[in-house]
Amino acid sequence: MFPTATGSSAPRAAVLCGLAGWVPSRVVTNERLARRLDTDDAWIRTRTGIRQRHVAEAGQATSDLAVEAGRRALGAAGTDTVDAVVVATTTPDHTCPATAPAVAARLGLTGVAAFDIGAVCTGFVYGLASAAGLIAAGVAERVLLIGADTYSTIVDPLDRANAIIFGDGAGAVVLRAGHPDEPGAVGHFDLGSDGAHQDLIAVAAGGSRQRSQPGEPSREERHFAMRGKEVYRHAVTRMAESARATLFRAGWKIDDVDHFVPHQANLRILHSVADDLGLPRERCATHVESVGNTGAASIPLALADAAARRAVNPGDRLLLTAFGGGLTWGSCLLTWPSLPQQERTTS
Repeated sequence: MFPTATGSSAPRAAVLCGLAGWVPSRVVTNERLARRLDTDDAWIRTRTGIRQRHVAEAGQATSDLAVEAGRRALGAAGTDTVDAVVVATTTPDHTCPATAPAVAARLGLTGVAAFDIGAVCTGFVYGLASAAGLIAAGVAERVLLIGADTYSTIVDPLDRANAIIFGDGAGAVVLRAGHPDEPGAVGHFDLGSDGAHQDLIAVAAGGSRQRSQPGEPSREERHFAMRGKEVYRHAVTRMAESARATLFRAGWKIDDVDHFVPHQANLRILHSVADDLGLPRERCATHVESVGNTGAASIPLALADAAARRAVNPGDRLLLTAFGGGLTWGSCLLTWPSLPQQERTTS
């Protein structure tokens, strides 16, 4: 039996009590990209649905974005203390050490547990499961979970296929100990992976595999690479299967879902997954048009945007799902709580 928040026999649950998003101020429009790439605004919008993305300034690192989002989420939760900080990222400040301890220290949280999660674009959902586990086990009463990525630091700016897709950003939530049946409770997870396809989404250089071999890495090996057509097929299939598995575990039907919040890969994938599930596209929360694919930050940024637009209301039922390199995928359910009004992160 898990420890409980009130001494009753009911298990503890992680409850969303704070939310915020933040993106760098520098905006890169499709027109700006078209000046250096063999493309145009219509081509990008047709294939991705993206019209602009935000990019970190020179010298700005993932931790800088994470700190800003984390500070805002703590403020929204009305607290300045947590027991753990979890940062989901593909672009840590350093290979060693992890980014989370530095983020915690800059937020005045020195001494708390802090660690990174590397599940690429599924990182935020994996982070929710990890934070929920810390709370359920009684290790933490509050957890600050941040999804943050600066893909501009790993994507080749001359790579026509990927430079148009990715942007930089951070989204954060504060989770507290509560009950499974209260608004804001996160639960009924499905997580999975398939390392046999790790080469579909990868940065070949920088890790021990490359460093253990002779010679210097090529330009291509130093940058992010993705086999788009194969990734598209896997993403749609895995996200839909994971979403169905999560709904089944909760005893929900598709019609019970008020809002579908997928990883914001691109608009075609989001709509394809919604269609596969039989969900009307208007129930699909999208923020990719304004910020691009922001990796582990994409789901919390989409949540913050939906909250700022008052597109979600207390009691609404949300289905979250994601897919990323590894390959990894995951889904979870959330009943929306009453939260302070959000500020828009983008126009």
